[in-house]
Amino acid sequence: MDIENLRTFVILANTKNYTRTAAQLYVAQSTITNRINELEKELSVNLFTRTNRSVELTPSGEQFLEYSEKVIKLTDVSLSSISSLGKYKSNLRIGCADSIYEGHLAKVLLKHNKKHPEDSLKITIGTSNGLTQQIQDNIFDVVFSYLPLNKASYHCEIYKSDETILVTDYSNTKYKRVITREELTREKYLMCNYGLQDVGQFIRGLFPRYHQFPLEIDDCSKVVPYLIGGQSYTFLPRDMAEPYIKDKQLRAVRLKDVETPAINSYIICKNSRWEACEKIFM
Repeated sequence: MDIENLRTFVILANTKNYTRTAAQLYVAQSTITNRINELEKELSVNLFTRTNRSVELTPSGEQFLEYSEKVIKLTDVSLSSISSLGKYKSNLRIGCADSIYEGHLAKVLLKHNKKHPEDSLKITIGTSNGLTQQIQDNIFDVVFSYLPLNKASYHCEIYKSDETILVTDYSNTKYKRVITREELTREKYLMCNYGLQDVGQFIRGLFPRYHQFPLEIDDCSKVVPYLIGGQSYTFLPRDMAEPYIKDKQLRAVRLKDVETPAINSYIICKNSRWEACEKIFM
């Protein structure tokens, strides 16, 4: 199966327009048509339903899109790794949740990069759900996630365990030092679910069932700009919040009547790669 045909299919699935796809790939529109026709002939299914102005994926097309994206990603990663074999002593593909990267991993990788310039590091930021799936698809050698992966062929252990603290904008002094659970439920709370592990479930349990949060986001590092300059609250890992607290951008507020759980992040890699990963990260 031609990889360029797969790339064309994925782009067309996103643009839903032959003309825009052709422009994006710098080829004639007839080339796009021919590539899609070749794919459909090879698969013996229709991937798109066509109208005068646009195209839509068929159910078979939707299923094939997921496969195509994985094949393209794996092909690109594999070719990149192969091309670096003669240039670098080792090659490590790393996937990491943004907040884990900012709070812990960035300084580790910066130190390693300066000490071992002969090594190649490819770092990709993603969400915990996606990262745990992608390491199983062989996209990464090691991932750092808020979700564990309990499979026999993978090594998984807690990487860091952070205290969970409640924070708000530094100028918000309505509850300067302490807030009760009942008081918090009346305030504007910005929700990050931490991959729906224990911390996410704990936070949702503080609020009434079916509570509608004004903002929900899947990575806690992205919530900070919404806090600064406002009257909102959220829970963050202490190590991530400390720089903002030190710069007097955020303040920590103690939750009076509830004990907060720790936020665990996990390092996951294939058993065969654990010794190499342990030397760098542990």
